[in-house]
Amino acid sequence: MKQPQTGRGAAPGTSTQTDRDDQALRKRSVTVAGHRTSISLEEAFWLELNRVAAARGQSVSALVTWIDRQRRGNLSSAIRVFVLKEIAAAREPDGPAPGRSS
Repeated sequence: MKQPQTGRGAAPGTSTQTDRDDQALRKRSVTVAGHRTSISLEEAFWLELNRVAAARGQSVSALVTWIDRQRRGNLSSAIRVFVLKEIAAAREPDGPAPGRSS
């Protein structure tokens, strides 16, 4: 019986167990503006959201509250877009990250 690959030695473009874990939806409870709510995001987004919050010296709840105040649509989608913009801003040598004042 063939064992699933764990991320090392996988052929380019193939899915590994680690990749599938990163893509799995995880529902977590977060306090947003003083109210508990459940948010479903892929594990990869939770990991990056936690990293951004820690880099800013904020809790995830505080960061999600800020995102919630800025959003126009679905909160989970707004979080994903925020994380993508943070990653893009980190690639820019001179640009500030979204949501940060200079």
